[in-house]
Amino acid sequence: MQVVILCGGKGTRLSEHTDEIPKPLVEIGDKPILDHLMNLYARSGHKDFILCLGYKGEKIEEYFRDNKDRNIEFVHTGENANKSERLMKVKDIIKGNTFLLSYGDDLSDVDINTVIESHKKANKIVTLTAVPLISQFGIIELNEKCEVTRFREKPKLDHFMNGGFYVMEKKIFDYIKPGYDLEKETFDDLAKDGQITAFKHNGFWKSMNTLKDVVELNELYSKGNAPWIK
Repeated sequence: MQVVILCGGKGTRLSEHTDEIPKPLVEIGDKPILDHLMNLYARSGHKDFILCLGYKGEKIEEYFRDNKDRNIEFVHTGENANKSERLMKVKDIIKGNTFLLSYGDDLSDVDINTVIESHKKANKIVTLTAVPLISQFGIIELNEKCEVTRFREKPKLDHFMNGGFYVMEKKIFDYIKPGYDLEKETFDDLAKDGQITAFKHNGFWKSMNTLKDVVELNELYSKGNAPWIK
């Protein structure tokens, strides 16, 4: 299956790095996060990539142009395009009815092929990987007397959030309308029609949005404890 990766955002919250390079080229250890992400897919047998480029996209193309282990198509989808617009611009080069979609700044130890099997069984247009919402802060537990009974450091909450790592049918393009945001209007319309399902993943997932995230991912990698590398 082809893997479409949205990697055109400006990464403004990582301006310490992204003034010079696009966020997907920010390094974890000795290679960019985008390289780690593509390796995750390649290990599952998916080596055909469509990179939706935007901000400083030419630097991504320059970095990966001579790659011999993967088939990569570079598509410059505009610096200010939203996710739906980027996806629409690669519609005609997606082969077959089913494809994979990821964001260029997320990593996980999710089994891609298991998500695909779940998608086939559900028979929906979109399957997204749902991951537990983790509290940004440590929390305390209280009893009826307001005595502190337990401290919990940034626990997993009872809610799930969208972790990306999608399997999609090309029918999704029937739901993308001009000006639509992928995760708002498009997914909302799919939900109303009962055409989007979730694969619950309780393992590792992390998005690289801030300098703190970069530091944490690099610490995992340097200690040989990077769950996304199997």
